Amino acid sequence: MNAWIAIGALAVMGVGIPLGMMAVSALLRPSVPEQGKSATYESGEIPTGSATGIQFNIQYYMVALLFVVFDIETVLIFPWAVIYGPALEAGAGLTTVLLPMLVFIGVLVVGLVWAWRQGAVKWVSSPRAARQKTERS
Repeated sequence: MNAWIAIGALAVMGVGIPLGMMAVSALLRPSVPEQGKSATYESGEIPTGSATGIQFNIQYYMVALLFVVFDIETVLIFPWAVIYGPALEAGAGLTTVLLPMLVFIGVLVVGLVWAWRQGAVKWVSSPRAARQKTERS
């Protein structure tokens, strides 16, 4: 059997099963139209204003991006740590096993230093917080 047939079958199943589940749930679920279901959720409060005028601090996204990068680093270090011992026992040289991970961690450290120097990890205080801080002083 051709390997591409298996890949195509997997792709069809990967797309077909979720689409089928959504279609079945759309047919079976109860339809109870209610005004409260389409309203914006504001912790039980009546919404005021529009959500389009809110501007978020870019710092939230920078911290989230750094978290994702270092979270992926952890995911990649675990399998390497698992095969490190058996690879050395199998006769692989220390530099063959250790050098790629040191390069990987070095690139991440350089990225962290760059982000630190750019101020990506320095939390920016809001003008309101700065005002309250000067009022207390």
